Amino acid sequence: MSREPEEILTREVIYRGPYISVERLTVALPSGKTATRDVVRHPGAVGMVVVDDQGRLHLVRQYRRAIDDWSVEIPAGTLEPNELPEAAVDRELGEEVGVRARRVEHLMTFVPSPGMLDERVHLYLCRDLEPNVLDREEESFDVLQVARDEAHAMIRCGEIQDAKSILGIYLSDPERVRGS
Repeated sequence: MSREPEEILTREVIYRGPYISVERLTVALPSGKTATRDVVRHPGAVGMVVVDDQGRLHLVRQYRRAIDDWSVEIPAGTLEPNELPEAAVDRELGEEVGVRARRVEHLMTFVPSPGMLDERVHLYLCRDLEPNVLDREEESFDVLQVARDEAHAMIRCGEIQDAKSILGIYLSDPERVRGS
């Protein structure tokens, strides 16, 4: 892969919202032609696989306007400006699940859709829980506690469709990934 990357000729912010912005780029291709790229800029997020002392996963079920449906997911949230992912883990666990994790293990950081989005999602395994209830944002959701095999069944039947949740649940499963 010795080809030069695309050179950015122009950059224009075409949308700026509270959490994302969209840039329209004009780029020079290696062939000499130009192309347009729309890029969604996102501050990044954290996702937490929360496992209690009984081995149950704590998931959230909430309505997601973008898909016009209910979604079952691992607890997650957007990074605040200049916030480190580890601090966001503590904040989001308190807001969404009402706990703090005494043991937090980074599983991986991934890019969900690099063709159009610069977001990086930091996944963590959170165990050894203690109460830490923080005020919720203006979100409405239910917290579910499910056995790991039930979470796997929810993935297989399509009840869990969220990519970060599927990846986090499988990466945190000691019988699936560890040692492979």
